[in-house]
Amino acid sequence: MTNSVETGHNKNQANFGTLTSYVTAYGATYNPSNPYIVLTSLNNILDRAHTAIQAVDASKPIYSVARAEREVAFAPLKQLSRRVMNALLASTTTPEIDASVKTIVHKIQGIRATPWKTEDEKQAIEAAGKSAKQISSAQTSYDNQLENLYMLIQLLLKVPQYAPNEIDLQPATLTALYTDLKAKNAAVIAATVPLSNARIARDEVLYKADSGLFDVAAEVKIYVKSVYGASSPQYKQISKIKFTKPR
Repeated sequence: MTNSVETGHNKNQANFGTLTSYVTAYGATYNPSNPYIVLTSLNNILDRAHTAIQAVDASKPIYSVARAEREVAFAPLKQLSRRVMNALLASTTTPEIDASVKTIVHKIQGIRATPWKTEDEKQAIEAAGKSAKQISSAQTSYDNQLENLYMLIQLLLKVPQYAPNEIDLQPATLTALYTDLKAKNAAVIAATVPLSNARIARDEVLYKADSGLFDVAAEVKIYVKSVYGASSPQYKQISKIKFTKPR
């Protein structure tokens, strides 16, 4: 029996093992008619829960590594894009080209094209009967950063005046960077699928209505109380074994 306030899937599995051990020890007197709570079913659920949780645990490191590698790879992009913009502004490009590059770089950096309105400005707009609601124009997701980097590279390739001596600012280097970032982003997406599926399978074993570990544990407690009584030592053994369900 446990009085621990620790929660989580692993704790539910461990506590279900404790519950199953207790009712197994009751012998022939534990003889429910509900097929979900017979001993064979309890042991089956326990095995499936263990397997399902292990599958999630096995998928997590692959996903975590892929995310970490992507984060490290994308981290310099905002500063690099600003350096690209400054290199272009220092060249002999037209104001129109400069403005186009600025727009793309600002999107990579998550800078709004227009500043947020002050409270006074919003009140004045609302007083005129118009909506002052502002929608974020930041495009800083990895997918959006990739798309904007690609657009930036394609624009630079069409600007002969953009010819920096710095290797890391040159279009060929930026193209190689784009390819690497795209691969790292794809690796995260690929790692997300098995982890997500493993979590779905785990949650079905643990929390599916009626047949899941959480509901079955509650039914076992009710059955033991019906057989031995609420004040019995058998019911007291299991009544405080805690199971939690994620919200």
